[in-house]
Amino acid sequence: MTESWSGAGLPPTAAARVAEAKASGTWSSALSTGEFAAIRSVGFEPVGQVMGSAVYQVARSGRYWGYHDCLYSGGGLMGGYGMAGIALSGNGAPSAGLVQVMDSARRTALGRMTTECAALGGDGVVAAQLTMAPFPAMPNCLEFKVIGTAVRAQGTVRPRRPFTSHLDGQGFAKLVTAGWVPVDLLVGMSVGVRHDDYQTRRQNFSWNNLEVDGWTALVHQVRADARTQLHRQGVEHGGDGVILADGNLRVWEERCIRTSVNTEQTDHIAESTLIGTAIARFAAKPAEPRTLSVMPLNGGGDLLRRRLAQAGRPTARR
Repeated sequence: MTESWSGAGLPPTAAARVAEAKASGTWSSALSTGEFAAIRSVGFEPVGQVMGSAVYQVARSGRYWGYHDCLYSGGGLMGGYGMAGIALSGNGAPSAGLVQVMDSARRTALGRMTTECAALGGDGVVAAQLTMAPFPAMPNCLEFKVIGTAVRAQGTVRPRRPFTSHLDGQGFAKLVTAGWVPVDLLVGMSVGVRHDDYQTRRQNFSWNNLEVDGWTALVHQVRADARTQLHRQGVEHGGDGVILADGNLRVWEERCIRTSVNTEQTDHIAESTLIGTAIARFAAKPAEPRTLSVMPLNGGGDLLRRRLAQAGRPTARR
């Protein structure tokens, strides 16, 4: 029997999974032996594998209707003359709505994973993997899923809320050892649309090897906007910096929706996605200076000890 769920808190299946883990006292994880040892070495221990997912309808049938608009005023002309601009989501173009839907879906999945982490008594999630894939048999729906391992600090200091991070066990341990802590897993996304104007078509079909500068500008601006969005999120979440996990760029062609039926004018669409973890510094006790122990193996040890004593350095006795 399927339980009803309002969408708040943990889904019934996740709540049952958390209850079972607490009752059994046994945790699960996707950590390797090396990752487990690394996490333990910096005072953390795993408390269970956690997950969050959300299926969103993105209102598309073959393409995202209304989102991919080049805004090119000359698109209705047969020749499409004039220099086309780039309709960028970060500048408020129609594709901003698509980016907002994607961002909302990812935040929902991450929020559910974080809620499950807190229910297990965890302080954060490491090795979180975020994916997006078409929902089976539903081309207008996408599933956003994130899976990681919840960990808990062995000491008394606790973060105000659970952190999320793509870093694996070894990466997390190195980060903490260096005086940094993860804050949140972030996704910066941008969509840009550019009409294939006369100059773009002329450069593309030229017999000479030359740059198609309109397409160069498209991918450059989309990547730059995605980086700007990632940086903005890092600041909003209180991070001092962002460690990049992955970057992806998709470029494809579609018929321009601003042209008449009898024309074959096209747009090029670029979508850039950057995934990273915001990190912040934390105060730590300075490490004790390391000293060199000298162990003489012959009669020359007395002379070496005298020299070290004159230099004010500690010595090791036989």
